[in-house]
Amino acid sequence: MINQKLYLIPTTPSYEYEPYDHIYLVKAYSDQDAYNKAKSELDANIPKKLHEYESYNIVVYNLPTFPFHESKKYDILNPIFLSTKGFEHMAYFNVNWNDYINDLSELAAKEEWSSVTYPDKKILTNYMVHTYRKLSSEKNIIINKEYALFNTGLFTEFYQPIYAYNDKNGLQFLTSYELGNMNISERPPRANYFEDPSLLLFDWHYEININYKHILKDINNLDRIPEKLKDGKNILNNLNGSIETMKKKVSSNYKLAIPQYYEGKIQLLLPLCLEDDETPSLALTVTKIGNYYQGHTCLTLDMAYNNARLIAKPESNWLKPL
Repeated sequence: MINQKLYLIPTTPSYEYEPYDHIYLVKAYSDQDAYNKAKSELDANIPKKLHEYESYNIVVYNLPTFPFHESKKYDILNPIFLSTKGFEHMAYFNVNWNDYINDLSELAAKEEWSSVTYPDKKILTNYMVHTYRKLSSEKNIIINKEYALFNTGLFTEFYQPIYAYNDKNGLQFLTSYELGNMNISERPPRANYFEDPSLLLFDWHYEININYKHILKDINNLDRIPEKLKDGKNILNNLNGSIETMKKKVSSNYKLAIPQYYEGKIQLLLPLCLEDDETPSLALTVTKIGNYYQGHTCLTLDMAYNNARLIAKPESNWLKPL
């Protein structure tokens, strides 16, 4: 008789830019069986009104792409037999990163990891959640009988790479020198987010197709628009004018376009000055497709910084932690 396994499945709303909201636990006979059970059980418990907004759909039907993000089945934590045999080996990095963020921030080069939206170094927590997820999908986490190891992508003040090392004694953050002292020669690579560097540059000649309904009608996005503009009768012209001005600004300074990684693709964050000509209010996210861009949504500046930091610390002066 085939035994059921325990699956821990991460779920998150579509179009949201946060880490997974929660881990959903389900018993199943296979990966696909786990997907189907999670979809069925979660759909049955979604309040009816949430279905009115695409951005709130917790589970959609094209499994396994949603809600399991770009890494698909690799985002399901290793299936665990209901007996605990072998659990210790498979759960090397099944940790709450919040518990280790202070240790990591003290070792890493000085950087602002907190903001109004993401207090208590939540920017760094989000960074570790998504970095680990990406490395899992790339299969660039070393796991053997003695330890598990991956490259955090961060550096010390001396530009030494920082590695997450976990063994029976717990999680530590170590440099190459410290790993060498332990006779560990393996050096896994950093997460790789792009192969084509041209995607990091915005081509102002290309048209941007804007998802107006999502930006101006979806309740989540509407809350991001500055208060004094929400009830105005000129909000559409204001948005369109800001986009045209932004295209001119970016054409004169390519550094204004900041990359982020979402759904397995490189997107660009572009500054929208809705309240005055010099101060950005929101960031427009766009994806290049052929000879045009798709403008998906607008993010608050805190959200945009949090997302952009996954690839690299933004160097543009318009995007900083607030």
